[in-house]
Amino acid sequence: MVLRSMTGFGRGESTLHGIRAAADISSVNRRQLDIQLTLPRHLNGLDARVAEEIKHFVSRGRLMGEVVVDYSTRLRRESMHIDEDMAGMYIDALRKTALTLGLEDDLRASKLLDLPDVVKFDSAAQNVECVWPPIRSALRKAMKSLLRMRTVEGKVLQKDLDFRILQLKTHLHSIRKLAPGVSKRYRKNLIDRLEKSELLVKCDEERLIREIALFADRCDISEEITRMESHLAQAKQMMRSRSATGKSLDFLAQEMFREMNTIGSKGNDGGIAQHVIHCKGELERFREQVQNIE
Repeated sequence: MVLRSMTGFGRGESTLHGIRAAADISSVNRRQLDIQLTLPRHLNGLDARVAEEIKHFVSRGRLMGEVVVDYSTRLRRESMHIDEDMAGMYIDALRKTALTLGLEDDLRASKLLDLPDVVKFDSAAQNVECVWPPIRSALRKAMKSLLRMRTVEGKVLQKDLDFRILQLKTHLHSIRKLAPGVSKRYRKNLIDRLEKSELLVKCDEERLIREIALFADRCDISEEITRMESHLAQAKQMMRSRSATGKSLDFLAQEMFREMNTIGSKGNDGGIAQHVIHCKGELERFREQVQNIE
C-alpha cells in the first residue's frame, strides 16, 4: 500500500426511488479526523451515520463539504401539505392589520408560499430511512473519488520521502567514516599543543592517556548512528504499511531530530558538523511532507 495524502476532493451522486443525493467532499491536513459536512436541515439526524460512513474510508484530516438532496416532481407533489388553518390565521391577521393601517388589501394565493409553515413537505419522501440509502451511496462514491486523489498525491509524497531517506543515509555513512578519526585528531592536537608549550609530557603518560580516553568516550557517537540507521529503516517499513502511518512517521521524525542533535553536540568535529547540518535540513523537509500524510 502506498502512502495517502490528506488533501483531496471527491464528488458522488446517486438516485433511488425518485430521491437524488449529491455529495461534495474536500479534505485538508488535520492531526485528527474532523468531519464538517452540511446536510439539509430536515436530515440533521443523519449526522452520526454520515460520520460513521466516512470513518470507513479515512482516519485523519479535516473533511468539509455538503450533501444536497432533491426530490422528483411526483414525490414533491405527494409530500406537499398545506396547513389551511395556519394560512387562515395569517390571512385574517394580515387583513385586519391592513385595514387598521389603511393599506390596500392585495393578498393573492401566491402569497401563501411566503408564509412560514403554511406549505410543508411531511410525507415519507423526507423520512430519514427513505433518504439514507441514496445519501449513503453518494457518500461512498464521493469518498472513493477523494481517496483516488489522495492516493495519487501520496505517491508523489512517497517518492520525495524516499529521496530524503537516501540523502540522510548518504550523510550518515559519511559521519560514520569520520567518527573514528575524531579522537585521533584530538590526541594529535593535544600533543602538538603540549609540545608547543614546551611541557615535557610523554605520549604514554597516564594523565594524557586518561584525558584522551575520556574525550574518546564523550565523543563516541556510534550508538546514535546505529539508532539513526534503525529509525531510517523503520521509516521505510512504515511507508509501505497497509495502515495509516502519518502520526507514527511524524513521531519518528522527531526522534531522528534528537539523534542528530546528539551527534552534532558529541561529534566535536567540523566535518561531522557539516553533515549534521545537511541532515537536519533533510529532516525538516521530511517532516513537512510527513505532516501531509494520513
